[in-house]
Amino acid sequence: MSAALESVLEATMGSLFRSEEMTLCQLFLQSEAAYACVSELGELGLVQFRDLNPDVNAFQRKFVNEVRRCDEMERKLRYLEKEIKKDGIPMLDTGENPEAPQPREMIDLEATFEKLENELREVNQNAEALKRNFLELTELKHILRKTQVFFDEMADPSREEEQVTLLGEEGLRAGGQALKLGFVAGVILRERIPAFERMLWRACRGNVFLRQAEIETPLEDPSTGDQVFKSVFIIFFQGDQLKTRVKKICEGFRATLYPCPEAPADRREMAMGVMTRIEDLNTVLGQTQDHRHRVLVAAAKNIKNWFIKVRKIKAIYHTLNLFNLDVTQKCLIAECWVPVLDIETIQQALRRGTERSGSSVPPILNRMETFEDPPTYNRTNKFTKGFQALIDAYGVASYREMNPAPYTIITFPFLFAVMFGDLGHGMLMFAFAAWMVLKEKPLAAQKTDNEIWNIFFGGRYIIFLMGLFSMYTGLIYNDVFSKSLNLFGSHWEIRNLTSKDVLDNGVLPINPTWDYVGHPYPFGMDPIWQLAENKIIFLNSYKMKISIIFGIIHMLFGVVVGLFNHLYFKRRLNIICEFIPQILFLIFLFFYMTILMFIKWIKYAAPHPINNPDVTTSSFCAPSVLITFINMVLFKSPEEKDTEGTKKNPCDPWMYGGQNGLQMLLVLVALLCIPWMLFAKPFMMMQERKKKHMQDLNTHNTENGDLDGSGAVQAQGQVQGGHKEEEEDMAEVMIHQGIHTIEYVLGSVSHTASYLRLWALSLAHAQLSEVLWNMVLRNGLTQGGGLGGIILWALFAFWATMTVAILVLMEGLSAFLHTLRLHWVEFQSKFYLGQGYSFTPFSFEILLETAQATSEAAD
Repeated sequence: MSAALESVLEATMGSLFRSEEMTLCQLFLQSEAAYACVSELGELGLVQFRDLNPDVNAFQRKFVNEVRRCDEMERKLRYLEKEIKKDGIPMLDTGENPEAPQPREMIDLEATFEKLENELREVNQNAEALKRNFLELTELKHILRKTQVFFDEMADPSREEEQVTLLGEEGLRAGGQALKLGFVAGVILRERIPAFERMLWRACRGNVFLRQAEIETPLEDPSTGDQVFKSVFIIFFQGDQLKTRVKKICEGFRATLYPCPEAPADRREMAMGVMTRIEDLNTVLGQTQDHRHRVLVAAAKNIKNWFIKVRKIKAIYHTLNLFNLDVTQKCLIAECWVPVLDIETIQQALRRGTERSGSSVPPILNRMETFEDPPTYNRTNKFTKGFQALIDAYGVASYREMNPAPYTIITFPFLFAVMFGDLGHGMLMFAFAAWMVLKEKPLAAQKTDNEIWNIFFGGRYIIFLMGLFSMYTGLIYNDVFSKSLNLFGSHWEIRNLTSKDVLDNGVLPINPTWDYVGHPYPFGMDPIWQLAENKIIFLNSYKMKISIIFGIIHMLFGVVVGLFNHLYFKRRLNIICEFIPQILFLIFLFFYMTILMFIKWIKYAAPHPINNPDVTTSSFCAPSVLITFINMVLFKSPEEKDTEGTKKNPCDPWMYGGQNGLQMLLVLVALLCIPWMLFAKPFMMMQERKKKHMQDLNTHNTENGDLDGSGAVQAQGQVQGGHKEEEEDMAEVMIHQGIHTIEYVLGSVSHTASYLRLWALSLAHAQLSEVLWNMVLRNGLTQGGGLGGIILWALFAFWATMTVAILVLMEGLSAFLHTLRLHWVEFQSKFYLGQGYSFTPFSFEILLETAQATSEAAD
């Protein structure tokens, strides 16, 4: 029992730092139980099926008809959903996750959807016909109401000019009142009136008289449901020729013509009939809309569950199309990748599916041997998911390769905080992330399609840790919105100066020789540095050195992680020929440089008449670490300078005894590591292959006795052919080792320099914060009186906006991208290949989330 528990714990801990151990399995399912078993596996989401019919067309597979039926059901559901959204009816989302229906239930679902679609289409067609009839009657009502004014205007004696135009002089002398004018009346879209009028004037040469009036209320278009504005018009003319021409123009502009009686009494009688019919139509339309609303409300209660059921059915049949049929046509054969730890869980799910289907034949799950690379599966939770996504964005880990994500959980926010170190800005970031974490469930339920928000919400735990670590480094830097906290009182004294001198000067240089009391500040930076004129000089040196120290430790850690890869995959040759020279090269050169920094910090201090009276251990005699490192690489000794004739400088150019000899030894070993990385691996591979060839040849001789002439020639030919193949392999190995060696040696220099971005961005962030404070908020704090309060309020609002927009968002994004680069390039290049492919299991949860996201994007 204890041995089993130990093995489980070992596998679990191993999966934390590596991907899950996967195995290829062959699955035998009885045809009657296959649907239920695949349904159970879909709910479980731990099996990735392989396509055993890659050469078979999608339309020629066994379950293509069932997939088409599911497509048709999904189309009907999308139509119902569109109509529900059109009426603004809320769709009930209970959060339930119904199981996939049995195949026999598909018929009931199809019948239900068919009935709903037909009923809804019939109601829509009837409603459209009624609306069209209602529109026509409404337009006719406006025509009858407004044309009375037009007829009165034409009968007015003062309109003699228009009558002369239409009837002519002879017509008036012959009794123009006896000659009847022809007319047509109709309705046209309001925006077409100007063009319509111009066309009438040009086509009829001014021999028509057009009168139009706007319909005040908009009318609903039955086809689209849009509200449109129209105008009533009436055209007076004389003669059949003009009548034909006018009607063609009206048809071209899609104007609707209506019959309009000439006699006022007939128009009044028609208007009364139209009003009666409109009232009847309103009643019928209301009843139709109520019936449609009832149908959609009933559908809205179940449409979410219907979508889930149909998509699950469709996913199951898609998966079944990946299977093969055995020769008896009674068994389905599948191949799938599964995690080794979950085999028992998968077998239980298969047994449940078999029991649900009523089958008596149990499913068979056999592990298979394969030379294929298994997929990479890293178990994640809501906390580690964001960090794993950062790693996978660079490249999915190779199978069982060391996973950088667990280490990134600490190193990523820490290196970010080194660049973003500000207690105030970190607190803003921390508060925002804490709000997202605390309101996690309601925010996740909103399911917005805002891409920026989704990125922030998905990385809420990353932002949470970045804000928390930034608060810590802000305390170390003693930087809060470019100001400092005086928690423990300053450990500096500005001697021989009065308070008036300090106030008049504002900023004074700090001289450790006279002003330092001698006791270090308990935590972080002394607050007096905020007032020091030489603050930037001091902080530059400090931040530059810690950037190099953190960078070299980070790279060393990456090389050590690579050792665990070599040990796991049993690459003894890589340990000897790659890891050992790499770690020696990095330690003997660059880590030694960090040791010199610590020696300098410990050994040398500011000259002080009481605390440090020895000149040789003062900062005056402290050698430059950079110059020392350059001289070390160039095998150059520091020159001792004469100050006064034969009197030598009392400063010792060496930090400790025997430094010159040790440095020469370190450089020589580091230089030897380069040919070690370049030639050792190909040479050892050649020796191993020669040894193997000799063993094979000896075995061949022993089995066949003494070789005759022909046998000797044949064996010689085989050896020569193998030698040629060996030379080709050795050439590839040599090229690979050359590239790898050059990349590592030059990369060690460039990557070390690359970590200086920690210093540069930290300095830039602090200076931007200080500039914003001095140029904006400080001016508001100097104002007095009531006007000063208003000015301070406005300046504070501007300062707060710029702080969030520039210093938190833009600077935070910049520091995030630089931190990402340090992990992808400087850290992961030491051990991470990232040449795997993701484990994509058959999971209903993933499929439904993808379908939901696609549906929201389409809307």
